Amino acid sequence: MFELDFDKYFSVQIFFIILRETIESAIIVSVLLSFINQNSYDGVTGHLLIDKTIYKKMKMQVWFGAFTGFGICLLIGGIFVTLFYIIGTDLWSYTERIWEGIFSILSSLIIAIMGFSLLRINAMKNKWTANLLESFKSHNNNNPSTNTESDQLIESLEKQSLKEKYFLAFLPFITTLREGLEAVVFIGGIGVNQPISSFPLAIIMGSLIGFSIGYIIYKGGNKMSIQYFLIISTCFLYLVAAGLISRGIWFLELEQFVQRCGGQDTSESGSGPGSYDINNTIWHVNCCNGLKDGGWMIFNALLGWNNTATYGSIISYVIFWISIILILKCKSLIENDGYIKYLPIKYQLKYVKKRVKIAKLLIDEIEENSI
Repeated sequence: MFELDFDKYFSVQIFFIILRETIESAIIVSVLLSFINQNSYDGVTGHLLIDKTIYKKMKMQVWFGAFTGFGICLLIGGIFVTLFYIIGTDLWSYTERIWEGIFSILSSLIIAIMGFSLLRINAMKNKWTANLLESFKSHNNNNPSTNTESDQLIESLEKQSLKEKYFLAFLPFITTLREGLEAVVFIGGIGVNQPISSFPLAIIMGSLIGFSIGYIIYKGGNKMSIQYFLIISTCFLYLVAAGLISRGIWFLELEQFVQRCGGQDTSESGSGPGSYDINNTIWHVNCCNGLKDGGWMIFNALLGWNNTATYGSIISYVIFWISIILILKCKSLIENDGYIKYLPIKYQLKYVKKRVKIAKLLIDEIEENSI
């Protein structure tokens, strides 16, 4: 009797779906907000290092992107769910796997690019400091030719800051849009076989726990040393990105298999034979389904776990990590040596001259302040 009443007022499936989608979105938002705080406040005095208006705008960009993505996903998901109940056909299911694959791959690339920026924050600070110093000196010298260069510099700074500003909004936007669409569609599909009364409590509990995890990460990131925070958060984000690109390829391969089966949803056959393509599978376990088996859904969202390992999902996962390692190795060589010894120097002259110019401006500024 209790079990029947429990199922009537609380859906375990919907709880895990909401928890899974909320955790990933909350992690992205919390990492970005912690990153902004870490680079906006003095670690010793606690004073704000940048203009308060700029600080608020940066945080507002993150929230704007997150809520915009959430709003759009509600609109699109609501349309599909409404059509499902009115027409009796789940229109989203025809393209769900394609969109899931595309959004996952796109999110993975965005996170990978953001990770490079996080690890190079000190170099980026030096670059912007040098650019601002050059602009200030050019303005004081009042030299026509220098002013032209200064105008070009200011223009490039404005363009770059615009890109960075929208970048802070774009990552949470695409994350909440992708996760929200998946949650809305899954809930709509489950709603056919479950009472509506089991939705509210499961959605509220899943959302609260997911947001709580994000808040804990946010607070922990604020108290952590900036160096350790950047390293730990970047490593975690790369684990998420690797899982996303693997999951994205997996969804696209699953769509090909579904089309060969005449468009029939293979998930209806469970986790055993018939649910996967044996010709494109490296290994498979008849349990631990990352799309519908409780806690495994969390691992699917965060690390890209699937109980079916396809050639594409495994190869893409390995290629992603090899690419990240090679890129970071090259960037490390550039940061330490100023150039990559394995490449002809003539192709690196422009970058080397730029680094020398930045270093000279910073040294001159230090010497002026020490006098």
